[in-house]
Amino acid sequence: MDYFRRKPLDQILADGSDEAHGLKKTLTAVDLLALGIGAIIGAGIFATLGSAVSGSSGRPAGPGVVVSILLTAVACGFCALCYAEFASLVPISGSAYTYSYATLGELVAWIIGWDLILEYAVGNIAVAISWAAYFKQLLAGFGLEIPAWMATDYRSAVLATQAAAESGVASLSPEAAVAYQAHLHHPVLFGVPVVCNLLAVAITAAITWLLVIGVKESARFNNVIVVLKLATLLFFIGVGIFFTKPAHWHPFFPGGASGVWTGASLIFFAYIGFDAISTAAEECKDPGRDMPRGIIGSLAICTVLYVAAALVLTGMIPWEKLKGTADPLAAALAYVHQDWAAGVLAFGAVVAMTSVLLVFQLGQPRILMAMSRDGLLGPWFGKIHPKYRTPHVGTILTGVFVAFFSAVANIDEIVQLTNIGTLFAFILVAIGILILRKREPDRPRKFRVPFVPLTPILGIGMCLFLMAGLPLLTWWRFVLWLAAGLVIYFLYSRSHSRLAAPVPPAP
Repeated sequence: MDYFRRKPLDQILADGSDEAHGLKKTLTAVDLLALGIGAIIGAGIFATLGSAVSGSSGRPAGPGVVVSILLTAVACGFCALCYAEFASLVPISGSAYTYSYATLGELVAWIIGWDLILEYAVGNIAVAISWAAYFKQLLAGFGLEIPAWMATDYRSAVLATQAAAESGVASLSPEAAVAYQAHLHHPVLFGVPVVCNLLAVAITAAITWLLVIGVKESARFNNVIVVLKLATLLFFIGVGIFFTKPAHWHPFFPGGASGVWTGASLIFFAYIGFDAISTAAEECKDPGRDMPRGIIGSLAICTVLYVAAALVLTGMIPWEKLKGTADPLAAALAYVHQDWAAGVLAFGAVVAMTSVLLVFQLGQPRILMAMSRDGLLGPWFGKIHPKYRTPHVGTILTGVFVAFFSAVANIDEIVQLTNIGTLFAFILVAIGILILRKREPDRPRKFRVPFVPLTPILGIGMCLFLMAGLPLLTWWRFVLWLAAGLVIYFLYSRSHSRLAAPVPPAP
């Protein structure tokens, strides 16, 4: 068995060029740019920034988080160039999975396709949970209280109860205290306690329905949300800049180089998403021109906003006070007694999470569809709706998966898998560019990565550098996830692959 058999690029392009059975080509450069910004600006900047600044998961970056942001942006920039070349060369759904199949072979393609579930579906579970928390906070600002058992996952309630028994209720963080209340006060159904994050389920169901209707309608909705999201970040910067104190920037590097490194590994979560644009390449009107613009443009815009937001945040509030804060931007506004602005920001956070959910829910079914086309997954993942021309079965199945686990799973345990899986995908894409330039140097490319092989090598090195900053437990969970994927490959995908040699008839 040739585990590294490659799918020729011509065959990949032919599979996606069937207009009668393929996806509708409706997306423009503006749509792609908005999709990228919609995917990038979300839970990362509104939540992870506080952890990176205060060192909640390691040594603090402090105001030096600005350097962490720039380091991560450079690493993502190298990889974004590689994604842009592939997306213009192979304008087919599937993102890094499709690119790996053409360059690194079937087994590696399966691994990366399985790995991308960590970024899209599993990552969206965390976003849905975070959306529910911000939405509950927003409703509370209007005097509407959602019962804790309806906005808390069962796992968090159990963990909070255990922590309260060990260290006392007074030791619980505000988030854990809410989860503890959910465990104390909840309905019982057939003797089973009902603690379920129904808010997360509801938003996931709404996004899934929207994506089944059609990607153009979804893109229009996303474009409106992105405008509101950018306005929210600019609002924070515009209000917060009047309350910054240069004294809060000293010392600039409280955790030294180690703090900046850890901060970069954490803040990477705020950049996850620019590669989601490549999953919509098959629905782009002019992918050779517009895909690079969308990928690189969205990355550049978000980096400028992130640096400005980080400078304002660390200038408004001492970095030590952000430790354990899930909403650092709102906390900073509350610290300077601008509660009205904090309420506006809560609304913006809900808007931001909604667009992230939309883009990631758009990306995952298209990766599953590409794997189904190749026979590595069941044919139902590749079904296209006869009216809406969307992968409706894969979209619904993804929605069910995200909704279920967002209702019962703990966000911290879910998020731990996301960064390492995405960094691994970036590495394989960069390696793919090196291989394809060697193997097919004369194939026409509307966009070319500059300074090959230096640029891909730098991207690989910086991604490895960021991966090394993640906890050992994250690595073990990642290995177990990949092992489960390999079991599926050898039990099903290997024998059902379209590239598998035909079995000779029995004599």
